[in-house]
Amino acid sequence: MESRSRRFVDWWVRDRETGRVMVAQAPNPALVVFAAATLARWFDVLAADTMRAVATGALLVWGLDELTRGANPFRRMLGLAVLGWQLVSLLS
Repeated sequence: MESRSRRFVDWWVRDRETGRVMVAQAPNPALVVFAAATLARWFDVLAADTMRAVATGALLVWGLDELTRGANPFRRMLGLAVLGWQLVSLLS
């Protein structure tokens, strides 16, 4: 019989459809946009304010996507945390 902690960890990080552990995966388009905008800002390729706005928008999209379609509770909570962080940053 599995221990309670083992069942909780499985529930927390396993994909419901495939059964695989899904803590991280290859970047999706929103994370690619975030990374590109951040790099462009660091290297002064484009206007810093514009790139900051693009990066923030990409993280808002990513957080909302993970919150609504995350593969497991860990991913949904991570999406909620990133979404909350970005909203607080925008409002402050």
